[in-house]
Amino acid sequence: MKIRLPHNELSGEVDRIIEEHRLHTVCSSALCPNKGECWGRGTATFLIGGDVCTRSCKFCNVLTGRPKPLDPDEPANIARSVKLLGLKHVVITSVDRDDLDDLGATHWAQVIRAIKTENPKTTMETLIPDFHGRNELINKVIHAAPEIISHNLETVRRLSKAIRSRATYELSLQVIRQIAASGIVAKSGIMLGLGETRDEVLATMDDLLDAGCQVMTIGQYLRPSAANIEVAEYVHPDVFNEYRRIGEEKGFRFVESAPLVRSSYHAERHVKS
Repeated sequence: MKIRLPHNELSGEVDRIIEEHRLHTVCSSALCPNKGECWGRGTATFLIGGDVCTRSCKFCNVLTGRPKPLDPDEPANIARSVKLLGLKHVVITSVDRDDLDDLGATHWAQVIRAIKTENPKTTMETLIPDFHGRNELINKVIHAAPEIISHNLETVRRLSKAIRSRATYELSLQVIRQIAASGIVAKSGIMLGLGETRDEVLATMDDLLDAGCQVMTIGQYLRPSAANIEVAEYVHPDVFNEYRRIGEEKGFRFVESAPLVRSSYHAERHVKS
């Protein structure tokens, strides 16, 4: 597997703007293999709520600990950065903030509305945590009206408890079901290479479709550090292509499936789909 390195000055400009406005990106925090390609074409996935997570999922490289208080300037700073970068589509995700009474939902809504006010022509995808399945908190994001709301299952049902912290397979399906019922496009993703079987992947597709999910991403799990769970298998690219074909035949509007695919990779395509 090879990645494309930045081939122009735009990657450095993205980095400069992010640093200047004291922002965080999942591109850096999660050691995404596509950072060079995405930053090189002037796109980024913003990580809100700080860069310290209250959970410790075994596949994730984001720091775990006690987060700092929310930055009240973050919504305005991200909105200005989106404008400076000239983004036509932006992806927003966050750390889990189980330390907050509303789990960060109000801050989420403020960020979405700030971006829309400052950038009315920019479309948006939000990759949200489970908010403990609390309907009123999920509705805060829904009512802010991003074009796509994504929540990742991460893996198949059998492996979920072993690699995720606090989150559960059924709770995630409940979140996706609420998103889909609102009329907003619901999206989710899983990683391969954690020990899942083909039948389990196909069953996960069916579970997502039953919940109303319309867009699915499938990528290879890559161990970000020695502290994370080991890779059980490197799945052949042909298998990813097969899952894309099967997913589309099953009824997903869009399936992004390849070894280096991540949740926000080529996210603008999912709006167009």
